[in-house]
Amino acid sequence: MDFDNTSDTDLSELGEFGLIKHLTQHIELNQASTVKGVGDDGAVIDNGNLQTVITTDMLVEGVHFDLTYVPLKHLGYKSVVVNLSDVYAMNAEPRQIVVSIAISNRFKLGALEELYAGMLMACKKYNVDLIGGDTTSSLTGLVISITAMGAAKKEEIVYRTGAKEGNLLCVSGDLGGAYMGLQILEREKAVFKENPNLQPDLEGKDYILERQLKPEARKDIFELFKTLKIQPTSMIDVSDGLSSEILHLCTQSNVGVDLYEEKIPIDPLTYNTAFEFNLDPTLCALSGGEDYELLFTIDIADYEKVKNIKEFTVIGHITNEAKGRNMIAKAGSVHELKAQGWNALLKK
Repeated sequence: MDFDNTSDTDLSELGEFGLIKHLTQHIELNQASTVKGVGDDGAVIDNGNLQTVITTDMLVEGVHFDLTYVPLKHLGYKSVVVNLSDVYAMNAEPRQIVVSIAISNRFKLGALEELYAGMLMACKKYNVDLIGGDTTSSLTGLVISITAMGAAKKEEIVYRTGAKEGNLLCVSGDLGGAYMGLQILEREKAVFKENPNLQPDLEGKDYILERQLKPEARKDIFELFKTLKIQPTSMIDVSDGLSSEILHLCTQSNVGVDLYEEKIPIDPLTYNTAFEFNLDPTLCALSGGEDYELLFTIDIADYEKVKNIKEFTVIGHITNEAKGRNMIAKAGSVHELKAQGWNALLKK
């Protein structure tokens, strides 16, 4: 996204309304349902007979991201994608977002342009409209809060509560990559602190770095469900780690689960990098988080539809709640699933 060469302009020169006008000048509206976007007290969306899905996520500097190694354009892109992922996890189509940011005076206009350029890049890719938001000052750092809105027919919306005994547990893509990308970045940050003259060693790690810095929401899986005529019985996106998300589905559906370790999809680069760090690849997939894959359950009658689809992996099945929530290890031993994923509220 091209902005004028104003990267060193102080935000105080523009003021709040001037900043909003500057940052929103490149917004293009793509959805016929967007009656009114930026520029009034509220946005207006006409969804006709469809139900509206609304979700929100907040990203806080020092908690969710580190600007030492996260480019602002990537951060803007990721901040949109993580919200869209939640809409897809409801089996709904994202259509609009509103963006609120709190910024400290250490940021110049050029930095905010980069952030918004990333956001608008994501909006364009996913055909979503940025229709409003808010800006305010911050004394502690950058805070990004995004609310995403989507639409779906009532009968197509998928909740976390619908998993049934005998359902198959499936996941899209592969897991643990984002966590290992973060380990690489944290390692290179530590090296840089020791010797700022050393160049970061990132060669060959592109895939897992992108999984961390520029993840994608699984729009393709949402579309695949329609093509294959599959209605998941329950669904959630994998933001906090596979084990945490499985336990969310089980708790809200009042069911148990048997997860098979050997079935968990892990990319070879993730696997090998985990060993470089003396980490268990399975544990990285179970507890790492930020993969933004879709975890879902389907009726066993749909197995024929998914068994040859490379984007899906059947990793277990739903059991009676009394049987517990277990992982069957590669060696055959049974372990109780624990929620050891990301918890933003833990004291550091």
